[in-house]
Amino acid sequence: MMDLFVKDARHIYLACGATDFRKQSAGLAAIVNMQFELDPFINEYVFLFCNRRRNAIKVLRYDSNGFILANKKLLDGMKFQWPKDPSEVKEISYQQVQWLLQGLEIEQKRALHPVKMDAKSTCF
Repeated sequence: MMDLFVKDARHIYLACGATDFRKQSAGLAAIVNMQFELDPFINEYVFLFCNRRRNAIKVLRYDSNGFILANKKLLDGMKFQWPKDPSEVKEISYQQVQWLLQGLEIEQKRALHPVKMDAKSTCF
């Protein structure tokens, strides 16, 4: 369900490190604007935040006349594999969001990567 908020986004930004989860949409938009120097009012941008315990994430997205703020909290001691550098924002892909929501790291070294093939580059 959470991936519906990020599926058609042109840019997905992950706020590395822990974010104060008492902040709501206005506070998170201020972080995006002032700390990361990005525009939170662009419909195609999605911003992901994680709490200190790494068991909850928030997704912030602007929707033409207001912000959508979605929250996911894990149960039973599970944790997200979240990058720890607090001063950094990182652009990630939709596939990396999927890995993150499955409890995996966003950098999968053994993942199969797409290969572009055409008739000219094959030996047939």
